[in-house]
Amino acid sequence: MTSNYSKILQMSWRPTYRSSKFRNVYGKADNREECFDGIPITRSVHDSQFCAVNPKFLAIVTESAGGGSFLVIPVSKSGRIDPHYPKVCGHQGNVLDIKWNPFMDHVIASCSEDCSVRIWEIPEGGLRRNMTASALELHGHTRRVGLIEWHPTCSGLLFSAGYDNKIFLWNLEIGGPVKRIDCHSEVILCISLNADGTLLATTCKDNRLRLIEPRSGKVLQEADCKNHRVNRVVFLGNTRRLITTGVSQWNTRQVALWDQDDLTRPITEEEIDGLSGLLFPFYDADTHMLYLAGKGDGNIRYYEIHKEKPYLQYLMEFRSPSPQKGLGVMPKRGLDVGACEVFRFYKLVTLRGLVEPVSMIVPRRSETYQEDIYPMTPGTEPAVSPDEWLSGINRGEVCVVVSSASSFAYFTRHPFIFVRAAPVLMSLKGSYKRPDQKALRASKRERRAMVVHGIDLLENIQPKRDSELLKLFFRQQDELKRLREELNHRDTRITQLELELKNLKNDCNSRPSCLRCGSPMSTSRPQPPSIS
Repeated sequence: MTSNYSKILQMSWRPTYRSSKFRNVYGKADNREECFDGIPITRSVHDSQFCAVNPKFLAIVTESAGGGSFLVIPVSKSGRIDPHYPKVCGHQGNVLDIKWNPFMDHVIASCSEDCSVRIWEIPEGGLRRNMTASALELHGHTRRVGLIEWHPTCSGLLFSAGYDNKIFLWNLEIGGPVKRIDCHSEVILCISLNADGTLLATTCKDNRLRLIEPRSGKVLQEADCKNHRVNRVVFLGNTRRLITTGVSQWNTRQVALWDQDDLTRPITEEEIDGLSGLLFPFYDADTHMLYLAGKGDGNIRYYEIHKEKPYLQYLMEFRSPSPQKGLGVMPKRGLDVGACEVFRFYKLVTLRGLVEPVSMIVPRRSETYQEDIYPMTPGTEPAVSPDEWLSGINRGEVCVVVSSASSFAYFTRHPFIFVRAAPVLMSLKGSYKRPDQKALRASKRERRAMVVHGIDLLENIQPKRDSELLKLFFRQQDELKRLREELNHRDTRITQLELELKNLKNDCNSRPSCLRCGSPMSTSRPQPPSIS
């Protein structure tokens, strides 16, 4: 009986560790020269990012009196920003959210406490004077507007959510709303669109997660989240799943994974910590990595999403002593492909008036283009026009997977294709630049700096046996002992040098000085000349 039971246990056991090409991803903060300093970041308590970035411009909501404003700075012009730098200052109330158009790098949308949504066109090279006239003003909300979101496959559609519990769908070609979604009883906390823009997920203050068809405004599914009070929601690409962050029954921060086809209960829930700051989720559909950054925290956790258990695999954590108020995310087409950069944050540090870029890098030794970590990604070409999408047409890239010669012959005999409703994709191979030797040597020095007495601090390898775990433990204890001894030796050396410096000062003060030049005179008696 015992032998059968042990066999069952052996068959049911599965290792929790899963091999991954992203298990060694590490965060790297840029130098002070590459940061944006001297920015009066807004002190608003609204739960928003207050930052938006694209390959050309960086936009930050600023603190101002007599209306709302935000800065638009070229990404290449880092360093200290002039206090009189031109601003976009057309709103009569505080700016609550800003978003760049994913298809046009010079168009940005903003919403404000003055109940309006405005579209701005930034000139080439940035602002030269304050901009007060917007390209388009959208009025329809009766209370302040807190959230805006661009459509992922169409450049002329914009969603906005206000404190009047309504969501408006705006057609920028006609300059007015084409749909009003009125199904929420409380303030809307977050809105998110899936990859093709055919589904809209919302979280509300009534602790309900809703899945809405944006064309008709019909609520397809609704989940009552009593045990998991949701705050933020994000679609996980084309996986037909959602991620929400919120608070559990015991007031601990929590993340939950949902199936969009069944919102009766979450697939899995995982508690993060007991802090009170809001958790912002960021998902990278190309690498299937989830980043969690808390408001007021200094760290950024990142996980890898799997279709099977464990659904959320913890990878590593980027730590920083500076708390973040918000984070902007650079699109994939703006990353440094040569340095194997897979994600980049722009971190707002209010206390220092600083915007700090933080890069997530996959350590690779090869100097060639890494196709396995850079698949096809959404580009700058819209898939449909506003009229086509509103009429029910979903058109995107043509997806025909040919795995063998027989399948190719099948598609040639049957002249039809399957069109997936998704953004038009592009390759990042054209933006690849081979890193120069100086940067390569610097990256190798950084890599060597992470290796201490044979222990690679970037390696997150789980020991397979107890003996390996004990060996790693004793190696770490030896390393800690060596560091303590080195620290004590340096403290002793510093004390000796301070005593020697004090003795030199006392020796100089005790010597008599010359009345003519003020230099110290020798106290020894001169010897008489010798008589030969």
